[in-house]
Amino acid sequence: VQLQASGGGLVQAGDSLRLSCAASGRTPSTMAWFRQAPGKEHEFVAGINLSGVRKDYLDSVKGRFTIVRANSRNTAYLQMNSLKPEDTAVYYCAAKPQPGITTSRSSYYFWGQGTLVTVSS
Repeated sequence: VQLQASGGGLVQAGDSLRLSCAASGRTPSTMAWFRQAPGKEHEFVAGINLSGVRKDYLDSVKGRFTIVRANSRNTAYLQMNSLKPEDTAVYYCAAKPQPGITTSRSSYYFWGQGTLVTVSS
């Protein structure tokens, strides 16, 4: 499975962005987004199962971010609204063939390249 992430950019606080993660090859069961802010560890942001019914979010993004999967199940989107400067980070999409959303980075086998999101105050 190869993952291609896109959609980052420079926005102002309160703006919105949508990140995309397209998977090629076999459809992964679980897809997720992680992020790494400057000087900080990677952190889980959101995850979604194959059907798109089960989702999990980092507490600080609940109510602002939404993860969905396309009907084809091969693409996951992260809709980010009401962005804050503390959301500034490199965002990575990740996937694994097994079901079950986990927040552990080591659980995910496949990774896309990062896409930079910068939120100015």
